[in-house]
Amino acid sequence: MKLLCDQMLGTLAIWLRILGFDTSYANDMITDDELLHIANNEKRTIISRDKELIIRGKKKNLTTIEVNTTDLDEQLHQVLRIISIDKKFVLSRCTLCNTILETRTKSSVEGKVPKKVFENNDKFWFCTTCNKYYWKGSHYEKIMHKIDEIKKEITKQ
Repeated sequence: MKLLCDQMLGTLAIWLRILGFDTSYANDMITDDELLHIANNEKRTIISRDKELIIRGKKKNLTTIEVNTTDLDEQLHQVLRIISIDKKFVLSRCTLCNTILETRTKSSVEGKVPKKVFENNDKFWFCTTCNKYYWKGSHYEKIMHKIDEIKKEITKQ
């Protein structure tokens, strides 16, 4: 599923990318008309807190998800009640630009990541757009724990 978060949901967009979703983020330079055009052309689901934008999207037969909170955990709950996480795609996208990450061998990243990171990790990924390296650092367990907690909450409802 391809997603498009409006300018009010930048942090949610990053988290959806972390979770492996193809998520575009409409910055404040994009008008609602442009956002609707992008969603239609790219077949993206609009995620927004803007009721008027949601209404306009529905009138154009676009798929929409309305978020009605500023709390990130609640936003994730609202979205993930509708779309499912596939853990095999978690951490598969660049959080900055949404590009699918490429696997890199440990030997190829030597000198390109901090020495401690190199010593303590065996798996690395690279964004060919941003030229950024990724690895499963201490944040990885926190992310996986958050995913498990969200899934538990959703199944209770």
